[in-house]
Amino acid sequence: MTVNVVDVEDAGDPRLDDFRDLNSVDRRPDLPTGRGLVIAEGVLVVQRMLASRFSPHALLGTARRLEELRADLQGTAIPYYRVDATLMAEVVGFHLNRGVLAAARRPGELTPAAVVENARTLAVLEGVNDHENLGSIFRNAAGLGVDGVVFGAGCADPLYRRAVRVSMGHALLVPFAKAQCWPADLTMLREKGFRLLAMTPDAAAASLASAMTELAGDRVAILVGAEGPGLTETTMRASDVRVRIPMARGTDSLNVATAAALAFYERARCHG
Repeated sequence: MTVNVVDVEDAGDPRLDDFRDLNSVDRRPDLPTGRGLVIAEGVLVVQRMLASRFSPHALLGTARRLEELRADLQGTAIPYYRVDATLMAEVVGFHLNRGVLAAARRPGELTPAAVVENARTLAVLEGVNDHENLGSIFRNAAGLGVDGVVFGAGCADPLYRRAVRVSMGHALLVPFAKAQCWPADLTMLREKGFRLLAMTPDAAAASLASAMTELAGDRVAILVGAEGPGLTETTMRASDVRVRIPMARGTDSLNVATAAALAFYERARCHG
């Protein structure tokens, strides 16, 4: 079987439009309001896209990256637009060290019910609007056994190129859904048997380790809020348990992705 390789020597070739001007605020193709694409960047992220429900319809890359992906692309009809690094930079709008991009159309969104159905551990995010934090949370979730992510109000787009890249492609593999009514959907989680753990720096809250040990046999949803303000009080009141990470040397909190990783680790440690 062969790979569908198409050599391109003209930066203006319209077949490359899905990869054009990735840094342009007005024309960026990964905006839902624009072309509505998902862009995977780098060999490993492209491989994870190929293994996900986000089926790429085109790739753009150098000859070197083609050889690294050849086995993954064998027998597919996906065109690999082979270009040199200079032409690729002209199309994309900057020099791309990773040397390959894949583009997929956004499929229909999953519902919260679908994400929750077979999950034992969920991450529930509110106000997490930094793409790098969001990508890191997905990477941590994948590595530490979180089954799905539910987005409350004010969260960034998990399919933005930077979020996908920082997640190392796991934003394409860990199921996620947007809450349809926030924070009322937390009631749905409770009805499905989840215990809701709200992360907070409040010294009066239970320690994360003790709470996770107590709930080891339960379905658990870990609620994480925005960098700085944290969870809203309305969401905190809707939780079952407020939990904290004990801090030292006068530090009151950690980066949101780091805090989430510690919560995921404690859950994995206790849940086995």
